[in-house]
Amino acid sequence: MRQLPNMQRLVVARFHRRGDADGYLQILRRLLPTTKHAIVFDTTGAEKLADPRTSQLERML
Repeated sequence: MRQLPNMQRLVVARFHRRGDADGYLQILRRLLPTTKHAIVFDTTGAEKLADPRTSQLERML
């Protein structure tokens, strides 16, 4: 997420793996050193991912 003024946020990208998010964050910090970015976990979809009845395609969306 990119942290904007007045407590606003902007989703820059979404990843399934923490390592991918960390690598992307390193690149963003090199390209935009004065901009604040943070990795945020979305746990609202965790139940859907844990449900074995959920198809693989639905998990990817």
